Amino acid sequence: MFSLDQYELIDFGLGRKLERFGPYVLDRPCVAAGDIDCRLPSEWKTTDARYERTTGDRGDWQCAAELPERWTIRHEPFSLEIKRTPFGHVGVFTEQADNWAWIDEKIRGFGAATGLERRPRVLNLFAYTGGSTLAAAAAGAEVVHVDAAANTVAWARRNAELSGLTDAPIRWIVEDAGKFVDREVRRGNKYDLIIADPPAYGHGPQGQVWELAKDWETLSAALHSLLLPQHRATLFTHHSVSPTVADMPGFTESVSDDDRPDVRDMQIPDRSGRLLQSGYCSRHCSW
Repeated sequence: MFSLDQYELIDFGLGRKLERFGPYVLDRPCVAAGDIDCRLPSEWKTTDARYERTTGDRGDWQCAAELPERWTIRHEPFSLEIKRTPFGHVGVFTEQADNWAWIDEKIRGFGAATGLERRPRVLNLFAYTGGSTLAAAAAGAEVVHVDAAANTVAWARRNAELSGLTDAPIRWIVEDAGKFVDREVRRGNKYDLIIADPPAYGHGPQGQVWELAKDWETLSAALHSLLLPQHRATLFTHHSVSPTVADMPGFTESVSDDDRPDVRDMQIPDRSGRLLQSGYCSRHCSW
């Protein structure tokens, strides 16, 4: 988890969530909080910035005071740049913190568990601003970071610089995930750990349409073919309740009948102890 001086979910309800990133409190829409009442109504009066959607998936931030364009929060052992975007995102999905701890544990234990002296090889798809990439690299992995948006990959590289990981063995690739995976399959490349955080909908750099419920099963089959047979690990995550995990067979695919992945909800506790549902993840590691 984040330390409280770096991040806190203060409250949620009525379709919104109130969060503090470092010193600044942000009020943003949250579908998962739609049918829930707020617990701490007085706290919402201290908001530094509130986001409202205006057209489509875009919107505006109304600020109570002048805020910096960017600021940084820390999640040991790396740092993340926070920036308010027109889409309401800020550059980090804090529900991933538990997964970052899992990545750190598996990467640091790789050598002792497998008897191999090399760095584990990690592929991170739909890699966004690089939280999982940085967790893996800081723990000693060699990482291939793939995202279709050039500005997002640039943001991830800034996070690596902020974290003192400029010289870490990370390849930064701007490309459609499906095209990259197809090429890796043809090349015969293999990985020890594959991480993917696919959106429900998206577009590649050449306008390729991505639809999770339709396209994930094919992609996940290709991903499993990129894993080494003797030691393999996967971390698949999704930040929405739709499609549900029951509709995502690629998330729950087993290596064998007695070796099933650990499928769980991703949740964030608020100040009063309630848990905000923030999607789900599937984790598997054979070492």
